[in-house]
Amino acid sequence: MSLDVTQVLLSAQSADGAIRKHAEESLKQFQEQNLPGFLLSLSSELANEEKPEESRRLAGLILKNALDAKEQHRKNELFQRWLALDAGAKAQIKGLLLQTLTSPVASARSTASQVIAKVAGIEIPQKQWPELIGSLLANIHQVQPNVKQATLETLGYLCEEVSPDAVDQDQVNKILTAVVQGMNASEANSDVRLAATRALYNALGFAQVNFSNDMERDYIMRVVCEATQSPEVKIRQAAFECLVAISSTYYDKLATYMQDIFNITAKAVRGDEESVALQAIEFWSSICDEEIDILDEYSSEFTADSDVPCYYFIKQALPALVPMLLETLLKQEEDQDLDEGAWNLAMAGGTCLGLVARTVGDDIVPLVMPFVEENITKSEWRQREAATYAFGSILEGPSADKLAPLVNVALGFMLSALMKDPSNHVKDTTAWTLGRIFEFLHGSALETPPIITAENCQQILTVLLHSMKDVPNVAEKACGALYFLAQGYVDAGSASPLSPFFQDIVQNLLMVTHREDAGESRLRTAAYETLNEVVRCSTEVTAPIVMQLVPVIMVELHQTLETEKLSTDEREKRSELQGLLCGCLQVIIQKLGGMESTKYSFLQYADQMMDLFLRVFACRNATVHEEAMLAIGALAYAAGPNFAKYMAQFYQYLEMGLQNFEEYQVCAITVGVVGDLCRALEDKILPFCDGIMTQLLKDLSSNQLHRSVKPPIFSCFGDIALAIGENFEKYLIYAMPMLQSAADLSAHTTATDDEMLDYTNQLRNGILEAYSGILQGFKSSPKTQLLMPYAPHIIQFLDALYNGKDMDDTVMKTAIGVLGDLADTLGVHAGLLINQSTSSLAFLEECLASDDPLVKESAEWARIAISRAVSG
Repeated sequence: MSLDVTQVLLSAQSADGAIRKHAEESLKQFQEQNLPGFLLSLSSELANEEKPEESRRLAGLILKNALDAKEQHRKNELFQRWLALDAGAKAQIKGLLLQTLTSPVASARSTASQVIAKVAGIEIPQKQWPELIGSLLANIHQVQPNVKQATLETLGYLCEEVSPDAVDQDQVNKILTAVVQGMNASEANSDVRLAATRALYNALGFAQVNFSNDMERDYIMRVVCEATQSPEVKIRQAAFECLVAISSTYYDKLATYMQDIFNITAKAVRGDEESVALQAIEFWSSICDEEIDILDEYSSEFTADSDVPCYYFIKQALPALVPMLLETLLKQEEDQDLDEGAWNLAMAGGTCLGLVARTVGDDIVPLVMPFVEENITKSEWRQREAATYAFGSILEGPSADKLAPLVNVALGFMLSALMKDPSNHVKDTTAWTLGRIFEFLHGSALETPPIITAENCQQILTVLLHSMKDVPNVAEKACGALYFLAQGYVDAGSASPLSPFFQDIVQNLLMVTHREDAGESRLRTAAYETLNEVVRCSTEVTAPIVMQLVPVIMVELHQTLETEKLSTDEREKRSELQGLLCGCLQVIIQKLGGMESTKYSFLQYADQMMDLFLRVFACRNATVHEEAMLAIGALAYAAGPNFAKYMAQFYQYLEMGLQNFEEYQVCAITVGVVGDLCRALEDKILPFCDGIMTQLLKDLSSNQLHRSVKPPIFSCFGDIALAIGENFEKYLIYAMPMLQSAADLSAHTTATDDEMLDYTNQLRNGILEAYSGILQGFKSSPKTQLLMPYAPHIIQFLDALYNGKDMDDTVMKTAIGVLGDLADTLGVHAGLLINQSTSSLAFLEECLASDDPLVKESAEWARIAISRAVSG
């Protein structure tokens, strides 16, 4: 089709909606009818110096989107589509893209850089386009700075798109040499130097070998440190960003540079532009993160020969680092409390101070307390706020023994400041600090004498409830403090000190949710979250007050459903409120439905609640859908078999949730609710199982559904089989092959990183829970022989898991349970298989000797079942 591409691209950016829509349709049609021609036209447009900048930029953007997508399944489709293109067309497109790197127009060069990197991300792992890196490196020797700059930018993007193991070391060395030379102080053009510094940030993952070589590492570190002193702000910022990345990627190689790095970060924090100073603080926060992880991993068993040694950089830097961070706390901005996304020097310094406290524990206290004592009573608000922020920041990390005496002295002072300080900043930070005191130094798990006593509890509550009437940002922090105060009493039983004030607390929180300004500073959300926590820690004594809350919340939810035509903004606010109200009802249902004394009187509201939830679903909003689904799961659990009467009406929404691939969290929650329904209804769920199983099997075979939903789907098979017993027979021929192929895949997956290992273990656990439910569901049924053909495969799966040695405790517990279930359900037949198995008995022995009481308990049960089966 002939198309004036330039005109269509310009029309696609028109302010007139109709013109824009027509242009977008034309582009879509061109793409569908002739993909090679479409991509070639776009790359010609991008490369053509005669064309307007706007059409060139959009051409590049569409090209980029034709090569990549966020969703993995779509990304794979686009990769395959590019690889399938005619080699001649691809070569032409790539030639035009490389040509664009020499364009005098900056936006065209930049777009071309990104598109080249996307093509490289597809082709280099396939061993295609081998000449690309060579031709880019040849560009570096060009005299024109704009070509150099664009080429370095391309190399940076390329390192972001391509995995380091797809590029051979010789080319890696050449890329790094080109990048580091571009960063050098001798490079006269600041655009080139900036592009090189940003490229190094992306190339650091490629530099493993180079960082292991002392000379090369020294050179790279010297160039980065020099760049932090550049006259250009953007270069200094980019250089510090490189240092932050180096701190996490090459922590173990930093010892010799730390003194110099301290000097340059301190200089930046004290005297540079904010954007640079923030990165300098981020370096120390990143070092804290590394050391916290190392010390957590080895906890008390940390020894010199552990994989990653801890160099205690923070401990060594403490005497100089803490004063530097305390200085930043005095650099607050006038309106920082009101702007939710605010991030400035004072906030970054306080966050870093909190991480330092978690890294070094008690050692930080004597360095911070003099600053607190000196500034807490000063007349200038900045000093009082900084002192309070410093104190609040160090409450996680040091021991309760060290902090308790200080907190006991500070508590009265803080309460008084929250009531009387003239500055909102100080009140905001004081309420936040009280929340931290209640979060870390209050609760049944602490050994120290309680900080909150019958004597001061009333005073604390009086102050917090009073502060909930303050300006929104202070009221929101006061709600947060009350949240942690309540949380500390979750296990207090009937003796909760909150009981006498319960009615007051609930009424005050409801008043906050109705404030005119409750939409500011997340105040309404904080009030509902706190109300939920207060309900969670209610007792038999306060249950009647929680019961009175049910009709109140139901009326509010009902009111949100009565509103007529709303603007988009109003609809969003209404959805948010509906989500909060459904969440609140869920907590109330769990609480009242879980206590024998209230369960039956509470269930009188079940019909009305269910009616409200079904009307909420009709509003079609994903977040609310999630909350309502969770509330229904709780209601089903509380109502038990009586929930059956709602199933006919509810089923269509259940099915909708299971089909919701786009908002996969909704799908995952719905799968969880199917489990709740199985436990509540048992065999009364049978009439709906065909539809549910059909949908679950569809979900599993879809490559569009997010992978995190698949483990709960397998485990849901187990819930269904447990609920309907031998009636699961008709699903075996569909479910078992799926379980077997997933089991084979998951048993032989080598996890490349922690996230992958975590997911693999979740998947294994889901598969094992499915097997366990199916085996238990068929137990003592005449149809157990239907499971015989599948038993050898289950044993093989268990052997593979045992030999793989990368199970976590949860998988271990479920796996030994499945071995017991096999023996228990299949008796002698399983006994034979277990005796022939290469590792079943060794696995049992290992689980019996486990330190984990849950694994041990599962193994004890399995031992009895196995010995019966083997001797039978």
